[in-house]
Parts: sequence; C-alpha cells; structure tokens
Amino acid sequence: MKRALCLGTFDGLHKGHIKVLNLPLGYSKTVVTFALPPKLVFSGKRELLMSFEDKVQSLKDLGIEEVLTLDFNLVRDMSPEDFLESLYKKYSPALICCGFNYRFGKGALGDTEQIEEFCKQKGIEFMMAEPVKEDENTISSTLIRDYIKNGEIEKANNLLTKPFSFEEEVIKGDARGRTLGYPTINQKYPEELVKLKFGVYKTKIIIDEKEFEGITNIGIRPTFKTDFVIAETYIKDFSGDLYGKKLRIIPIEFLREEIKFSSIEELKRQIEIDLKK
Repeated sequence: MKRALCLGTFDGLHKGHIKVLNLPLGYSKTVVTFALPPKLVFSGKRELLMSFEDKVQSLKDLGIEEVLTLDFNLVRDMSPEDFLESLYKKYSPALICCGFNYRFGKGALGDTEQIEEFCKQKGIEFMMAEPVKEDENTISSTLIRDYIKNGEIEKANNLLTKPFSFEEEVIKGDARGRTLGYPTINQKYPEELVKLKFGVYKTKIIIDEKEFEGITNIGIRPTFKTDFVIAETYIKDFSGDLYGKKLRIIPIEFLREEIKFSSIEELKRQIEIDLKK
C-alpha cells in the first residue's frame, strides 16, 4: 500500500490536527513527529498537552498505522532541503500532508510552499490542511494551553479529540482526608504537562477501566503545603486501597480557586460545598 507521511508535532491532538490526518483511502498513514515540540525545546518549558505515550496511543486510535519519532537534536541543524530529502529516501512517501503553519529545518526556514515544490519535483502528492476556527479563534496547541492555564478546561476539552487528562501513580499522603470524613488519593502532577490553574475541579476518575466522579484539588495545598504540585482527589462512591495503582484523572469543570483555610472545620465545610456543586 502507498505510504502517506503526516508531518507535525500533534501535541494534544486537537480538531486542527484531525484535518491533517484525514487522508483519502488507499494510503497507509505514518505520522512523523517529535517526542517534544521544537517550540518547547527552544523555550525550555515543559508544557505538553499530553504525555508522549498518550499521544502515540491516541494516534493509533485514530487509525495511524505507524508513528515515527525523530530525534530533534539530530535534525535541528538540517537545511529544509536535506530534511525533506532524508524523509524521501527513508520512507518513499506517495503523499505528504501537513498543517498550514508547519515549519521545519534549521531556523524553521522550511514552509509548506517548499514542501509543495519538493513534492512536485518528486512526483509526490501534497496535501495541506487549512486552519480550523472556533469562535473566531484558530485552533492551536498554544490556544489550548492558555485555556488550561486559565482554568477554562471546558473550552480546552471542546477543542481536543480527547479531554485533557493525566495518569499517575497513587502515592502515600498524610491521611488527613480520612479524619475529615473524605478520604482522598494523592498523585504528583506530571512535570512535563502544562500546569492546570491551581484550584478545585470536578473530575472523572478511571479505575480499572471503570469511571467514577469526584473532585480534585490541583496545587500545593496552601493549608497543608507540599513542595511539589499535587493532585488530591476525593472519589465519590468508592472505597478501597489504591496505593501504587496508576489512575487517570480527567478534569471537566473548574469549581473554585485554592483557598488557605484557618481551621479544619472551615476546610470540611468547603469540601461539602464543593461536593454539592
């Protein structure tokens, strides 16, 4: 079967990315990507919208047969011409597709016009996905990151093919939630992901492929401080030992900011209000 190369970082896999992946029948689909978007490499920030493992799995769920992960350090100094030539020699594509703003090669000098010209020379079909807009905004990973940082999780999820989420191991806490009557689980918030606005969220929790409802506090717990960002979750209608298990947390609605409470009773009353919401 003829091979199609889909070029992009595909961080978060939003509605704009789907246009790049939506190819004619008759091609095996291969995504060419990076573990970390080049923009984040240069900025030094770790603000991914999904883990690399989640990205690969999500791409495969969308019908991508193969995901090729390039080592950015090996290609960052390549000229645009050399980059395209290396893809052509290694993968012999019959079609190359990318988004309207795809840049590549040293100094990000390569653009879609250069890919189109290269494809004409080699007899390769070329497809470019036009921008996808929502409420006058062009959908992009940057826009979605901004929504998440501002706590606008519903807006972010509306632009993603899967809701923003993270999966981490349940770690030992101080068991204070039990004394409040609301036992909670603790997880370190993934360092590589964009930071959700600190506060309390209505969440879905996936435990052994079953879905539960709950509330999750993301932050450093100003009342009982931690030295790292923690996700502390109360799971409705669940009891059992979850230490050491990996659970997925899916924030679906921002409820309130983090608050420093003056007493345990004040904290307990606020938890009851959060649960009623």
